[in-house]
Amino acid sequence: MDLQPLNDTPRVQSLRDVFATRHRFSKGLVERAQAAFGPAWSRDFESMLVSLFPGDDRLGAAARGYAAFAFDSMRRQKAFEAEREYPNKTYADAAREVYFNEEHMEREYLPGLLLSHFLWPHHYRQIQFFDTAFLSGLQRAESATFAEVGIGTALFSRRILERTPSARGDGYDISPSSCRYAEQHVAAIGAADRYVVHCQDILETPMTPVPWLVCVEVLEHLEDPVGFLRALRSALQPGGKAFITAAINAAHSDHIYLYRSAAEVEQDLERAGFTIEQSFAATAFAPPAPGVPVPVAAAFVAYAA
Repeated sequence: MDLQPLNDTPRVQSLRDVFATRHRFSKGLVERAQAAFGPAWSRDFESMLVSLFPGDDRLGAAARGYAAFAFDSMRRQKAFEAEREYPNKTYADAAREVYFNEEHMEREYLPGLLLSHFLWPHHYRQIQFFDTAFLSGLQRAESATFAEVGIGTALFSRRILERTPSARGDGYDISPSSCRYAEQHVAAIGAADRYVVHCQDILETPMTPVPWLVCVEVLEHLEDPVGFLRALRSALQPGGKAFITAAINAAHSDHIYLYRSAAEVEQDLERAGFTIEQSFAATAFAPPAPGVPVPVAAAFVAYAA
């Protein structure tokens, strides 16, 4: 396989070395992802690491955050395999424990989530689907105005802004930590003048409708995903398109609504007034035994019905 030499991507190599020496259970992740996705992945990951973690201290802190995030996810997933249910938790519980817990968000959750998009194959395949099924259309459109709801790390907003010079966007999130992280992320690529972060709940303060809408892995965090999807539907201009994803059978500290299949997500989208144009699903790994549920990344490109 034609791989990009790691010495041509020094920040990727540094992360590989940190994993190998300090977080041994993460050893080999970088090499496996590079083998699976090749030079394009290496360049993509290098660009992100250089912009956000230019120094060794910051890169080391991000690696620690990822290691803690991944280990906690694996522990919760093992419990889910046995129980086949998420722990009984309300949205208020998750918000208090995660979204408004600034130390947890900044040290573990946000860096862990960001690196998982490149290190977990099903997450990176979802990015590839986003690029081909959604971003390519936005780049050809007359208007490249967009909004992302539940920005988290702002990775998807970054991809739009970085690859579409005419794009202007707004990001919405309830977490002050996510809002600050998003502002830093967008500023790191020189796009702060084209992006506005709103630290607000769109169910309480409706957003201005846009022709392009992104919402990545928010539905499983909610008690009423359909109600939220209806709010997204109202935020999409006539003829507009949305990229909406959900995590299926994926136990995390803030996942409270259990989707067991991509079909269930599709049904909720249709109930909320969306029509599916394209869909995608990828499993995180092979089931350890027949019938054992495994995490799935499910993504949909949809328009208003």
